[in-house]
Amino acid sequence: MRHHNNIRKFGRKRNQRKALLKGLMLALISHEKIETTEAKAKELRPEIEKLITKANMGTLASRRLIVSRLYNLTSEANKLIDVIAPKYKGRSGGYTRITKLPRRLGDASKMAIIEFV
Repeated sequence: MRHHNNIRKFGRKRNQRKALLKGLMLALISHEKIETTEAKAKELRPEIEKLITKANMGTLASRRLIVSRLYNLTSEANKLIDVIAPKYKGRSGGYTRITKLPRRLGDASKMAIIEFV
């Protein structure tokens, strides 16, 4: 039984899943809107929203934590902290929107667009 096993595995091992989510986070930060499968978008949403909440704190510790979570890529971290996060300063959560799309032609998987509100 899979009771309380809420994490989606994506047919990958743990380190591969973490790398996939970090790659999706970097793509979302740099493009501000990406098209992916619905399951990946739903798994990405809480991760990116936690980063934006940390970015709204504005402390040095939160900045260093964000940089470490984004593979030490300071350009994306700076964009998240200086450009994206100030838009949501007065907002308490709900920074992203998932819009469902028609199924993909090749394998008929559910597709979605995840973007910043």
